[in-house]
Amino acid sequence: MLGVIAAQSFAAPALTGFPFTDEVLRYSLNMPGGPKVGEGRIVAKKADGGWNFELGLDAPVPLFEVHDLYSAKANQDFCSAEFTKKFHHGQRKGSEKSELDRSHGTVTRTTTTIPGGGKSTFSIPECTKDALTLLMYTRREMGQGRVPKSQRILFGGMYDAQLVYTGAENVQSGGKTEVADKVVCTLKGPKSNVQIEILFARDAARTPLVMKLPLAVGSFSLELVR
Repeated sequence: MLGVIAAQSFAAPALTGFPFTDEVLRYSLNMPGGPKVGEGRIVAKKADGGWNFELGLDAPVPLFEVHDLYSAKANQDFCSAEFTKKFHHGQRKGSEKSELDRSHGTVTRTTTTIPGGGKSTFSIPECTKDALTLLMYTRREMGQGRVPKSQRILFGGMYDAQLVYTGAENVQSGGKTEVADKVVCTLKGPKSNVQIEILFARDAARTPLVMKLPLAVGSFSLELVR
């Protein structure tokens, strides 16, 4: 009996958060070095044979309101099946839905904007990932000591994604300083280039502590709320 109690006392704690369990992370959306202007969230839910992901941004920025919702469905190998984006940037509103057909190596993208919209189909590489699934896949890979290699990803159109580990950096999170690992992700597309900086915690889930994002009105940071 004492042996059983001792074994239980020293048992490793259960792993929580993505990719071990469902997860909801909440963030403060801040101006660079400035005040909070909104909120964000990341959601991961296990589904049959894979995952459903969601990233939301809500910011009533003066003179330019921002409401974005990204959602993705992926299999257990992080190959995307569907990617949806709904956006509200000032007076501009719209949505995009991309449905991937891996058996034929194509994606069908349907857009609705005010004004305009349309539908198109184009070829994709094998096991294409969308931008949101790439973020979650990066967490899984970093938990195993790797950074994903450069690849073509879906973010409306096709983008070249390059992820570079730039070293450790101290981060203020939850009222304390902790060491995080910084990754810079560069997305190069047919009409735009985007650079995103992400600071990952050194926990088993590789929780994103801070994400620096370019929005239409400037650069903002998402900071984890503990």
